Amino acid sequence: MRFSFLILFFLFNFSQSQENYYNNSANNWQTYFSYSEISDSQHENNTIFFSSDNALFSYNFLTLELDSFDTLLGLSGDKISTFFFSELYNKILIGYENGLIQILDPLELTVINILDIKNKTTIPSNNKRINNFYSHNNTFYISTDYGISVFYLEQLEFGDTFYIGNNAGYLKVSSTVVNEQYIYASCLENGGIRMANLDQPLIDYNNWSQIYSGSFDNLIKTGNGIYFNDSRNIYKITNGSITNVKSFNNDILDFKEDSLVFTLTFEEKCLLYDQTFTNPLIIVDNNEENSFNTGLFADNRLYIGSEENGVLVYNNSASEADASIYPNGPLENNIFSVESKANQTWVTFGNYTEYFNPSPLNYSGVSRLVENNWNNVEFDSLPENSVNLNKISINPFNNNQVFISSFHGGLLEFNNNEFQLFDESNSDLESLTLANNSSYQSIRISDTGFDSSGVLWILNSKVDSPLKSFDFNTGLWDSYDFTPIIPSGLDDELGFSDIEIDTYGTKWIGGLRSGLIGFNNSTGSIKLKKINNEEQVNLPSKNIKSLAIDKNNHLWIGTIQGLRVLYNTSSFFDSNPVTQQIIILEDGLPRELLEQQFITDIEVDGANNKWVGTIGSGVFYFSPNGQQTIYHFTKENSPLPSNNINDIAINEETGLVFFGTDKGLVSYGTGSSSTNESFSETFVYPNPIRPGFDMLNKKIKISGLTDNCNIKITDIEGNLVAEAQSKINRRYNNFNLEIDGGTAFWNGKNMHNNSVSSGVYLVMLSDLDSYETKILKIMIIR
Repeated sequence: MRFSFLILFFLFNFSQSQENYYNNSANNWQTYFSYSEISDSQHENNTIFFSSDNALFSYNFLTLELDSFDTLLGLSGDKISTFFFSELYNKILIGYENGLIQILDPLELTVINILDIKNKTTIPSNNKRINNFYSHNNTFYISTDYGISVFYLEQLEFGDTFYIGNNAGYLKVSSTVVNEQYIYASCLENGGIRMANLDQPLIDYNNWSQIYSGSFDNLIKTGNGIYFNDSRNIYKITNGSITNVKSFNNDILDFKEDSLVFTLTFEEKCLLYDQTFTNPLIIVDNNEENSFNTGLFADNRLYIGSEENGVLVYNNSASEADASIYPNGPLENNIFSVESKANQTWVTFGNYTEYFNPSPLNYSGVSRLVENNWNNVEFDSLPENSVNLNKISINPFNNNQVFISSFHGGLLEFNNNEFQLFDESNSDLESLTLANNSSYQSIRISDTGFDSSGVLWILNSKVDSPLKSFDFNTGLWDSYDFTPIIPSGLDDELGFSDIEIDTYGTKWIGGLRSGLIGFNNSTGSIKLKKINNEEQVNLPSKNIKSLAIDKNNHLWIGTIQGLRVLYNTSSFFDSNPVTQQIIILEDGLPRELLEQQFITDIEVDGANNKWVGTIGSGVFYFSPNGQQTIYHFTKENSPLPSNNINDIAINEETGLVFFGTDKGLVSYGTGSSSTNESFSETFVYPNPIRPGFDMLNKKIKISGLTDNCNIKITDIEGNLVAEAQSKINRRYNNFNLEIDGGTAFWNGKNMHNNSVSSGVYLVMLSDLDSYETKILKIMIIR
């Protein structure tokens, strides 16, 4: 897929589809959206277009080609309310609930933002929804929740706006059509069907008359009249007369026409009628397996957009769908947790509330990405009571074993392609106990984590012994009493957000009320302590959402009101620890890093850089000490569909960083990797470097480095060409040779900043701790 973007400047409020974050990093981003829920459809020639929550895709039923359009191309990631393909202009107009309009060219792969409605301050935000586009004589009539706006696509200019409510007030217009010299508007909230003469000034609300009362969804113009519908009836306008042509017992969700063949979609069925509306030509029942949203008839088949299984294709009145069509993706877009290791990435959809309330229970399944293919497991295929699935832990010693927490049912294990649920019947996990309801069962498991010995540590909320462990070698469970610091597990702490285990075996736990908890049993005696007095320990809030141990054994603490670092973790139990804020200079003035930010997750990569997710501000990528902001990704300057980041996962093998948001999953490829113990697996790629390779931007990579090494690159005669050291020549600081964790990047320039010539170059590696050395060769062909 190629990308190109237009920057257009008019007197109106247009913008490029996103800031030009694609210029050097387009290939670094990947998107993984769910297309299971289909909201709308449109048929043009051999292609059918479908919309999901915040993306589009097309299906050519002759070539069977499937193309998707999402934030990677420049779509906003917001909720799509309607779309329209213009055959005349070969453009797709996309309308959003927030008033944004985007114009997508599916051939040139360009996107233009139309921000006028979204940014108009005189229209309340809850009245900006785009409901429909209608094209007539090179003019587009845009139906919105405030009225009708005229738009000229060729000039990218707005014309007049028609406020057709009483006394020129707002009126929710669902659709418009033009027939001869009249324009018709269907309106919601008892606005009725309204009509005006095109020869009269449409901007004057007095020229609009209501010709039929009620609330109506859709107007369809055909060769023998105008049809429209309310929730349960189909009406027809002929020669100024309105008749009810068909009534139904269920709510109509979608009403479409193609060559006088009408498709009506209900939640439980889809019907096809000719213009007589006597008996249905085709009846498709969902057999209580799917919920239908939209449908259309094309290529002698019914294409029905469902709530959970994409587009279902039916031949005539077949009881079973012949196929299900939608791009590969996870089950849902609201990502609660993501974890990635080796060749697999797991995603869950939660959830529990900010205050650890499991209700209402969530019955979502899980999704697993393996080698670019999503394997989705519906809730019905999981063990009973596998609800509120949240945090994920992949066993570092056996990547085929995965544990997924259930914040009500226990702990779900995936092993050898089978699922098992641990609860009170087969483990030491505990349900909370209610004095007035002894039969109530709720095993509230949040985060889990493996230590260096392969023992799994588990957080079990609302009980007196909330820390559990399971040793796979012995098969033994252990529980650890926290009543010395939390007297009542049921009443004094609502839940625990995160557990991290450092190099000394200390388990660091974040609580909602308890602040930071430290637990260590590695010496045989148990050490247990909490710090939650904001003033005494310098915490911005005791409500801790995320913890991360970096490569210096510093503890990074993310709260709902900012960031702190505990530098001296080794003396936590024996002193009065105080956390520190990071002070940076911004415009020459000192300020606190991420002050008052709601921090959801902190992850440390192989170079000890920090990825920090927030609510409302996107993702930050910091240098090891936090003094340098390497990247700040938002939905405005990247393919992120939302600035609300729920979780981050780093795949140390691939260098991909996954961002789980409330509107979808994306990843960014850093190209870096974790460090190795030795140089045994070190290699250079690409090698040889052939003509045409862009060394300046794509760079030559040396992978498999140790944590503390020196690299010298010389020509065949021994002249020094480039040199770098792990903790000095860090990446993103404009060095010709730079090191990021276990990977070095060389732009092909020498010490004088000139591009090197063709030839063989030696890469001399030296580990500064073990004194191990290794020599590699690079061949460059100009």
